[in-house]
Amino acid sequence: MIIYNVTVNVDAEIHEDWINWMKETHIPDVMNTGYFLENKICKVLSTQEDETGHTYAIQYTCKTMDDLDEYQEKHATELQEDHTERYKGKFVAFRTLLEVI
Repeated sequence: MIIYNVTVNVDAEIHEDWINWMKETHIPDVMNTGYFLENKICKVLSTQEDETGHTYAIQYTCKTMDDLDEYQEKHATELQEDHTERYKGKFVAFRTLLEVI
């Protein structure tokens, strides 16, 4: 199993809109691609001393790296662009891959 983890820090001023949009629109859109088995959205509790805003880790689980590669090839760019267009300049994000062992 592979976990595609997207960690996002969002500005406090858009926090409520962002969390609602993620839950109601973005995460369902990602799940509707059919590549992921489940998802979780987690609030990061351990933050840096000078960090502002709110940080979340959104985790999508898929069976194989091939599934993730195909998702990234066919869907990721468009979905990421939707997010960037909506919240441009109000967030930072990075992605990591994890393997469940």
